[in-house]
Amino acid sequence: MTFSQSVKTCFSKYCSFRGRASRSEYWWWIVFTFVVAIIFGIPSGIQSLHESSASGLPVISYVVGALLLLPNLGVLIRRLHDTGRSGWWWLIGFIPFLGSIILIVFCCQASQPFPNQYGVVPE
Repeated sequence: MTFSQSVKTCFSKYCSFRGRASRSEYWWWIVFTFVVAIIFGIPSGIQSLHESSASGLPVISYVVGALLLLPNLGVLIRRLHDTGRSGWWWLIGFIPFLGSIILIVFCCQASQPFPNQYGVVPE
């Protein structure tokens, strides 16, 4: 899956927590959200250094982050499904440091090469 296909797929499955997501779909989406965070985060951070100037930039950053929350969660859950795990494993991310490492390891693992209880093998 290409970068643009991944972004289109994740937005088209905005609130979809069913099915499976390939490694490429997941990691291209992560790259996209990272770039968006940089685009909105750096100007927002610079603007916050100048407290005398009022701007809506930090608010826009929060809105963009909120809009990306559900697609991020959806693609993570679908990625966990692709490795044969329940989507509830995303909750392990709340364990400081260790939870994030475990989720990264899970998301780096290869897809199950056969249909599983969550659906067929993604392309």
